[in-house]
Amino acid sequence: MDEIRATVRDFILREFLPGESPDELTDDTPLITGGVLDSISTLKLVAFIEDHFAVTVEAYEAGVENLDSVGLIARLIAEKKTAA
Repeated sequence: MDEIRATVRDFILREFLPGESPDELTDDTPLITGGVLDSISTLKLVAFIEDHFAVTVEAYEAGVENLDSVGLIARLIAEKKTAA
C-alpha cells in the first residue's frame, strides 16, 4: 500500500502541482474539493491509475468519494488489485 501511495503522490506532484513542496501533499490533502483536480485532471489521473496499476476505474468510482485524497486513491487501487 505504501508503494501505491508513493506512486500516486509522485504523479500528482509532477502533473498537477509542479514546483510545490512535496510536504504540502499529505495522504489527506483534498484534491477535488480542494481545487487541485478539475474534471480534466481527474480523467488524466484515472487514465494513469488504469495504465500504471492495471485496474479499471468505473465511471461511478471516479468521484470525490474515491479520488479526493492520496489515501482514498491508494485504498481504491489496493481494493481493486485484491479483488482481481
